[in-house]
Amino acid sequence: MGVLAAKQLGAEKIIAMSRHADRQALAREYGATDIVAERGDAGIARIKELTDGLGAHSVIEAVGSQESFLQAIGATRPGGHIGFVGVAHEGVDIPADQLFFSQVHLHGGPAPVRRFLPDLIQLIWDRKINPGKVFDLTLPLDDAAEGYRAMDQRRATKVLLTL
Repeated sequence: MGVLAAKQLGAEKIIAMSRHADRQALAREYGATDIVAERGDAGIARIKELTDGLGAHSVIEAVGSQESFLQAIGATRPGGHIGFVGVAHEGVDIPADQLFFSQVHLHGGPAPVRRFLPDLIQLIWDRKINPGKVFDLTLPLDDAAEGYRAMDQRRATKVLLTL
């Protein structure tokens, strides 16, 4: 969804990080110009290579792990922005000195859904975007635990639960 949002907001270069072919294909369909499969220092180096050594202007941290936060900080150019979505995993510790010296802005918190929902619904209604493609497994509500297992094991991107 971050790729789809970046495309809608007019980003010219959109780098998606994924090691899974199905997710890479969806990211490309949604507007990703580049895919980075590397992680950690190698992922940071690849992003810097794709951005002429600067790092990304804006980064979405959507995993919530220690490694993903550190990678986001390292991949963002000085003066750039990191938006983290969701709640970080328990035990994540962002080193204050690393954040301080990186000179990046870190933003997070609940999204103001009502601000964006009318425009998003119109884009869907007009068939300009199709965010529903992320749902690649449908299960009954009673199988919600299996849905979480499928996402955790990367057998599904997102699970649609039905009544």
